[in-house]
Amino acid sequence: MSSVDTLDEAKLAAYLEAHVPGFKGPLQASKFSGGQSNPTFLIDADSSTYVLRRQPPGKLLKSAHAVDREFRVLAALRDTEVPVAGVYHLCEDPAVIGSMFYLMEFCDGHVYWNPALGEIDDRETRTAMYDQMAQTLAAIHSVDLEAAGLADYGRPGNYFQRQVGRWTGQYRASELSKIEPMDQLISWLEANLPADDGRVALVHGDFRLDNLMYSADNSRVIAVLDWELSTLGHPCADLAYQCMAMRLPASDKPQMAPAGLVGLDLQGLGLPSEEEYVASYCRYMGIDRIENWNFFLAFSFFRLAAIAQGVAKRATQGNASNASALEVGDMVEPLATMALDVIA
Repeated sequence: MSSVDTLDEAKLAAYLEAHVPGFKGPLQASKFSGGQSNPTFLIDADSSTYVLRRQPPGKLLKSAHAVDREFRVLAALRDTEVPVAGVYHLCEDPAVIGSMFYLMEFCDGHVYWNPALGEIDDRETRTAMYDQMAQTLAAIHSVDLEAAGLADYGRPGNYFQRQVGRWTGQYRASELSKIEPMDQLISWLEANLPADDGRVALVHGDFRLDNLMYSADNSRVIAVLDWELSTLGHPCADLAYQCMAMRLPASDKPQMAPAGLVGLDLQGLGLPSEEEYVASYCRYMGIDRIENWNFFLAFSFFRLAAIAQGVAKRATQGNASNASALEVGDMVEPLATMALDVIA
């Protein structure tokens, strides 16, 4: 097994006993199979069950895999309306397990990968779960940044201008071959940046179904997971990113590639259309409508494509978190083409 998949359990247990009040080893660490970015482990110890999130070992792109930012935002949100797991300790010393990591609470609930929610038996429950999704997203975007200590969690200025620049740089740094649709998309985004409307909120950066944990009865969201890409920015970035699922094809292998809802009977399944979901979010936010929607969608496809390219690059270097990482690179051109279809 690679160093991505294993931990020195004895060394980790000794460290955690010395730094986390109440922690008691020995421990057993097992890596969760899902996810492409920060490797995540279930930690079974004598004292309790925990979750550990680490940076992948090896050389990383600048600003990528920021588990320290995840730790900060989770700690800041603990007393807000946003459901998150509690965090216990951040270790910035790579000598312990080979990279920076943090230890967090284990939440016992359900995580679903397919936006069609095929595991759910009745349409009413699916409808309620999507409503909970919209309500949770609105809660994130309604956080009082000053009160939560997050007023400096992102840079000022036009969020989309910064993001297009950032992800273009990340994409170029991980580019393995020339992909014409990506070059066309980057040019269009740079030429069509919307004016800064002054809206600033905490944004999750990867808000989607499989980053939400539902309670045992699926009646509520008990934890929002994977805050690696969170920052201060425009709330519509999160909304459009999630709504990509309404425009992606359905898939029976959602853990291999992003699955969507295209081709499914949404009404019969009890799932909202894109328009209905956006309307539900607007209702929870107390706003009437969304401007520049096509730009937000195109940017979301672009950013996901850039992330996929980064995953593929790490696979060639041998430090990807998931064994199927190289296949993710095959998504880049189709995602860019979908974005070009949106703006056409």
